[in-house]
Amino acid sequence: MSLIHPTAVVDPQAQLDSSVSVGPYTVIGPHVRVDAGTTIGAHCVIEGHTTIGRDNRIFQFNSLGAIPQDKKYAGEPCELVIGDRNTIREFCTFNIGSPTGGAFTRIGHDNWVMAYVHLAHDCLVGNHTIFANNSQLAGHVEVDDWVILGGFTVVHQFVRIGAHAMTAMCSLLFADVPPYVMCQGQPAGARSMNFEGLRRRGFGPERISAVKAMHKALYRDGLTLAQSCEAIEALKTRIPESATDVDQMLAFLSQSANSQRGIVR
Repeated sequence: MSLIHPTAVVDPQAQLDSSVSVGPYTVIGPHVRVDAGTTIGAHCVIEGHTTIGRDNRIFQFNSLGAIPQDKKYAGEPCELVIGDRNTIREFCTFNIGSPTGGAFTRIGHDNWVMAYVHLAHDCLVGNHTIFANNSQLAGHVEVDDWVILGGFTVVHQFVRIGAHAMTAMCSLLFADVPPYVMCQGQPAGARSMNFEGLRRRGFGPERISAVKAMHKALYRDGLTLAQSCEAIEALKTRIPESATDVDQMLAFLSQSANSQRGIVR
């Protein structure tokens, strides 16, 4: 039995694995590729140069692969790339990339994307993230692994969000969010670190202690960013288990120091 509903319109040039299911009234364009085990609900439009990996669950009423909301875009063959095992709930809009931003929008693996989420052109999303309802990302936003965005979070273009960071509901991000930071507000400010999330992901007491020390150096000791980085670097000697976490934080802060956005304060 065919897994493609008879009312769906699938271009003959589209590449769909034989195990892909497509719901009623969905439209799939000629440059779309969908790998094994993915399910696509009713009334979706998947177009553009879009590649979708394995075992994704795409619910009804999604628009994936439309051209960017960028007046400079002139029809170039940019891409949207979606990894494996993602859940994409209703009414999400993911646009392809633009020539000035790397030419592709990418979302990794094992992400949980709730309803009405927008990923604009050239956004780069990692793995194991959670985007609550109505999270909105402008162009060129980068989101690292294990990030959680609260409902109605709005992210300004070119902002970066570090691994394990978290935002509260209705947060408005104009600046980069370093790894592990919990932020809230309009504009968002750093409130704490995501300690409970880290514990749930297997961080031991030593690594949690190092994250607390990084928060203190960044936000509590009145240091400049350069001084904070020196204090954070010293943690590798004091708490050897923190070396990977410290390196991740310092790499992120190094990039933010050279950006126009800075970090949330």
